[in-house]
Amino acid sequence: MAKTTFREAARTAMREAMRADPRVFLMGEDVGRYGGAFAVSLGLLDEFGPERIRDTPLSESTFVGAGIGAAIGGMRPIVEVMTINFSLLALDQIVNTAATLRHMSGGQLSVPIVIRMASGGGRGLAAQHSHSFEGWYAHVPGLKVATPATVADAKGLLLAALDDPDPVVVCENATLYPLQGEDTDDAPMRLGVAAVRRAGKNVSLITYGGSLPKALKAAEDLAAQGIDAEVLDLRSLRPLDVDAIVATVAKTHRAVIVDEMWRTGSFAAEVTAQIMERAFDELDAPVARVCSVEVPMPYAKHLEDAALPSPGRIVAAAKALF
Repeated sequence: MAKTTFREAARTAMREAMRADPRVFLMGEDVGRYGGAFAVSLGLLDEFGPERIRDTPLSESTFVGAGIGAAIGGMRPIVEVMTINFSLLALDQIVNTAATLRHMSGGQLSVPIVIRMASGGGRGLAAQHSHSFEGWYAHVPGLKVATPATVADAKGLLLAALDDPDPVVVCENATLYPLQGEDTDDAPMRLGVAAVRRAGKNVSLITYGGSLPKALKAAEDLAAQGIDAEVLDLRSLRPLDVDAIVATVAKTHRAVIVDEMWRTGSFAAEVTAQIMERAFDELDAPVARVCSVEVPMPYAKHLEDAALPSPGRIVAAAKALF
């Protein structure tokens, strides 16, 4: 199979969807002439024209609301919000409108919108552009949240989101855009199915998104020290594959949750609670969490590196369970 990148895989998904369905269109900040803030939509304007690749003003509440209206009207919009912190300006549209309209209309209205946004730190963009808020959206009934971490998932989960009749928030960790991997034509994916990325028997490293490469590196380092770590990629936070979480804990009897959100109120806390409710008797040690340090994300690289989860912190947390 040919090699491609995470950003190219996401672009391929959008291209395939737009070729297959004339209702699909892309709108957002700099998605057209500029080719996307992270070059994900590069070339799509030339292929599909300004009717289907629409640059918007820097007014998130306005253009996310317009996307919701288009979805209600029968279109299949992909709305790109440049970075996840900017989505806070559209929270009312996403949480109070998109997530609730099916319920509040008694099932008469569907909002098949996909909202893509780049998340995470590690790029030297300081406190206002380094957030991981995907757990906030996973808190909201009526929304689904996809967190692709591989090249295959960048394409497959986005296509799954576009097939969904309800709003899906796709959080793409921006450090992954250059990631290279195999271009796969596997069977269609669906949301809510986790994947074991590395089999192991001594401890489970449970993670998603931009922390997956760090967990895999930590697993290699642990193996060199005689600890066989299993790595579970959640892939989507809502729906959450709790059965897969229980299965890996039942296999290894120890768990480290790696989550780039801040520790207090993190998604790692939800995963921990699910383990305590469903797999408490399987545990041989307390569940450990590796999250971002609770400070606004520093700009200086050495401080940013210290604030984020790292392979070294994951290894230390896992070894402490033995």
